[in-house]
Amino acid sequence: MTGTAQADVRSEEIAECRPGEIATWGDGVDRPALATPLRLAYEHAGAPAWFASAELRSMLARAAHAWAACGVAAELLPPGASATAGAVRVQWNAAAARDTFGLANLGQRTLSLNPDSFALLRQRNPRHDARQTLQMVISHEMGHFFGLMAHSRRCVDVTSYYHDGQGHHCLARDPALVKASPEYRAVLPTACDIARCRAANGR
Repeated sequence: MTGTAQADVRSEEIAECRPGEIATWGDGVDRPALATPLRLAYEHAGAPAWFASAELRSMLARAAHAWAACGVAAELLPPGASATAGAVRVQWNAAAARDTFGLANLGQRTLSLNPDSFALLRQRNPRHDARQTLQMVISHEMGHFFGLMAHSRRCVDVTSYYHDGQGHHCLARDPALVKASPEYRAVLPTACDIARCRAANGR
């Protein structure tokens, strides 16, 4: 299969959700969004020097706009706005991210990004465009606030993970493409992510 054909298969998986394709790892139960509208307040303090504040705000707005397609309004508050009135605080905090690239905490209304993880990624793989990873992490963690508590077992979904550490792997229309790709997962919610979000929110 040529590179173009591989890209076409992945693009189709992102754009369409066929009957019977929605599957999760069973590690949570989807629920309505944390709030409607969902408000996000971004704090740039502690961010790696190679990520600009405007760049982060653009990624957050992009993810929020994509998720809002499921019928839940989302708003990125203006620069300098504090996380008041129930807004989700998006912060750079290694401890709160707990050794991951990012972590959603619905109880504390925080989406924590880990500067240490991105520094390590930059050190180990300087040629990799870390902005792609950052967009994916933002979109993935934001999905939890939109109500997707279970992780998808569909490899291409932004809410997925590839394996459970016990020998079970994610699902794809062509599993060989997943193994051949450095990162098969989408950077924004896919059609199946949005379908789950709509279902969780009664849309």
